[in-house]
Formats: sequence, C-alpha cells, structure tokens
Amino acid sequence: MSKIVKGDHVVVISGRDKGKQGQVISLLGDKVVVEGVNLVKRHQKPNPMRNVEGGVVVKNMPIHISNVAIYNKETQKADRVGIKLIDDNGKVRRVRVFKSNGAELA
Repeated sequence: MSKIVKGDHVVVISGRDKGKQGQVISLLGDKVVVEGVNLVKRHQKPNPMRNVEGGVVVKNMPIHISNVAIYNKETQKADRVGIKLIDDNGKVRRVRVFKSNGAELA
C-alpha cells in the first residue's frame, strides 16, 4: 500500500514550488504529478490528424514523491503517513493514518 495515492491533497515541502498545494493527478513510479505544481512551457508541433494546434503549451510535470507530503485538514499542516493494521471480523485491513494525530485518511 502506497502512502500517497491518486486523489490525495498534498503540499510541496521542497523545491521551487515549496508551499503550493494540489491534488495528485497520477503516480509514475517514484514521482507524482500534482495539479498546478511544477508547471512548464513546452513547444508543441501542430498535428492536424489529432486536431492539436501548435504553439507553447503549459503542462504539469512530475516531481519526486519525497518532495510532497499529505495535507492534514485538521492541523492545517503537512503531515506524515503511517500504516495501521485493523482487525475487521477476522480479516486484517491496512489503513493509512496521520502520524500527528492518528486520524484515518478518507
């Protein structure tokens, strides 16, 4: 079980975008793509077969997973994530919890 998954609200803790917040769009191995973070401009050739116009395009680029942390709404800060095992009628479930207050991640 990964500690950061698609759809999590994260905050950037290091790098040029430090302090920015956003939602995880996708996971790419040890990198994550966060909405509105690490925006770059790329030149794109037109492709009439795909109805793609040419020009300068702004897109999200991946950043390393160690540079982001889960945002805890209760404490209004970045937080670490731990894994807790819960016994559910004889079946063991793994649940992600915040390290600071032990609350379960939704």
